[in-house]
Amino acid sequence: MAGAEDDWWIIGSVAVLLHGSDPGGIADIDVLLSENDAERLLEPRGIQPALKDPHPLFHSRWFARWDGTPVPVEYMAGFSLAEAGHWVEVRPQSRVEIAFGSASLFVPDRDELRALLSRFGRGKDLQRAAAL
Repeated sequence: MAGAEDDWWIIGSVAVLLHGSDPGGIADIDVLLSENDAERLLEPRGIQPALKDPHPLFHSRWFARWDGTPVPVEYMAGFSLAEAGHWVEVRPQSRVEIAFGSASLFVPDRDELRALLSRFGRGKDLQRAAAL
C-alpha cells in the first residue's frame, strides 16, 4: 500500500490480531481502499479486479484477491454492507497506525472495529467483536 493517496484500512481477523486479540483464525487479509488507489496501485502490479458471485451481505465496486503472499489479501474498494434492505458504504472514521516491522499498517480503532464486526453479524464476526 506504499504510495496510496487515500486512507486505507485492514479490517476483519487481521485487524483484530493487530489490536492484540485472538481472532480465532485468519483465512485472508481484508484491505479497504479507495477505487482510485486500487486502480493506480494494484492493477499495474497485475492485481486485477475479479468477478465474484454476488453476496447477500457484502458488495464491492472493485474487488481483487491476491494470492502472491503466504496469506491471501482481499482488496475491497467501494465496499458496502446490506443493512435494512439498503447498501450502506463502509468507510471507517478512525484510523490507528500500527507498526509492523518497517511497515505502517492502519486499522479502525478498537471500538469502531468492534461495532463494524457486530454490524456484519456473522458468527465469526461476532466472535471477533467479543474478542476485542
